[in-house]
Amino acid sequence: MRADVFSGRRAIVTGASRGIGAAIAARLAQAGAIAVLIGRDAKALREQNDRIPYSQSAICDVTDAAQVEQIFSELLGEAPVDILVNNAGAAESAPFLKTSDAVLERMLSVNLRSAFRCSRAVLPGMLARGYGRIVNVSSIAGLRGYPYVTAYVAAKHALVGFTRALAMEVVQKGITVNAVCPGYTDTDLVRGAASAISAKTGRSEQEVVQEMIRSNPQGRLIRLEEIAETVAWLCGPETDSITGQAIPIAGGEIM
Repeated sequence: MRADVFSGRRAIVTGASRGIGAAIAARLAQAGAIAVLIGRDAKALREQNDRIPYSQSAICDVTDAAQVEQIFSELLGEAPVDILVNNAGAAESAPFLKTSDAVLERMLSVNLRSAFRCSRAVLPGMLARGYGRIVNVSSIAGLRGYPYVTAYVAAKHALVGFTRALAMEVVQKGITVNAVCPGYTDTDLVRGAASAISAKTGRSEQEVVQEMIRSNPQGRLIRLEEIAETVAWLCGPETDSITGQAIPIAGGEIM
């Protein structure tokens, strides 16, 4: 991908203070985009701004409808948004019978409703210009079932459904809408989860990670760069005809 492929394009990435979101923002900026990083952690956002060229940031809890409306109104007042990456997400695990309504609400709020609201904010401008790229970061759990994460799986499946429906609504408007569905990825979040499970069960962190990746035929965690590169490709000019897709990045776990 050329270093200037996104020159003049403005890209918003939610959940961008670390991990997958930060990697995506960095890749888009590397290819010339002005990257706007959205997250809740002001310190972490500043650190990413120092690391990523041509980047800006905005503090926003994307589960808060009023904050989304305010922040996106301010951002859209400054300049058009050409690319939106809805990356903000979270996972909570529990047996189904111990999964409360509150857990379900949290999973839907951060994994589905945030993408719905952010997409609704940027879409009018994209329609007016006849151009736009929306990429939703779902999960392999958006394509198949897993035990003990029913609320998370339900929310990620819903995000894939939202992706496909919106893609068809704007398919003739110069806008593409796609999802990427990573498997277990080498992030601080996953490493932290492995550490917590290790502390509770007495198993080593390596044993916990091996259990996580057992269903990945390649037998490894997904690299951040692999996800970022796929998102950048979906946002590029060579993918005008790719829309409504949910692309697994999971070492062959889903075919």
